[in-house]
Amino acid sequence: MGERKYTSPVSPCEDIKNAVCVHTDKVYDSCKDKDCIEDARVFLTACGQELVDKAMNIKVKKAEIIWAFPDVEPIPFNKGYYSVDIKFFFKITLDVFTGTGRPTQVEGLATFDKKAILFGSDGAAKVFESRYSYDSFDEQLWQKTNMPKAVVEVVDPLALSAKVVDLDDKMCCCTDDIDFSSVPECVCHVFDDRLVLSGERKRVFVSIGLFSIVKLERSVQLLIPAYDFCVPQKECTTSCDDSPCDLFEKISFPFDEFFPPEREECESFNSAVGNKHCCCD
Repeated sequence: MGERKYTSPVSPCEDIKNAVCVHTDKVYDSCKDKDCIEDARVFLTACGQELVDKAMNIKVKKAEIIWAFPDVEPIPFNKGYYSVDIKFFFKITLDVFTGTGRPTQVEGLATFDKKAILFGSDGAAKVFESRYSYDSFDEQLWQKTNMPKAVVEVVDPLALSAKVVDLDDKMCCCTDDIDFSSVPECVCHVFDDRLVLSGERKRVFVSIGLFSIVKLERSVQLLIPAYDFCVPQKECTTSCDDSPCDLFEKISFPFDEFFPPEREECESFNSAVGNKHCCCD
């Protein structure tokens, strides 16, 4: 293979000092997706499961993302492409109705597995960094130092619906779909009580909507134009030297709180920012 040559984008007429080499992560491929996760089982805490077993009704209150664990593997016979397998862990909060009084909030764990195929280019160089700890040698990590890095961006999912399934129902064909030994300890520590895997009378299933962006990145060196160092121009403000009244004097009067904007003002603002929904709602 012939030697690969690169030419500098800096013109000979330009001062070479205006170009610097930076080491950064370059996105080689990315994708966005929206997943409707239907009937995902919720593994409740021990106290929560006791309440659900006696529940008359439940309602999903919110869903939060705890963590996402991506794993990158090369695709055989398709050089430069990789499969990104992601396991999402969600904290589900439910309102449990056991009578005519106010509902009781309980928490549980739900999971979701996702796969994406992305281009991450091909590299054979082994990459090592000085911050790598010698006493935490990981054979799997050592084999993958030349792999692209998967980055997952996700927002808290939309809680759509929830239902309770009685295990005594002959129509129920519920199965265990998670091995607690595979759940990271940091995820389990999010809950105040142990999670229940079996022995329950009723099970909870939720449907949630998930928005995510998956990227494959590689560390590269790029030549970019530079103007100057990023020297802060603004002085840091502090409240230690000011009295409460002095701070209050610096706050603008909240006219909008007393005089809500008219429809015309909302439409004008939304058209300016490209938002079709009125801010008056």
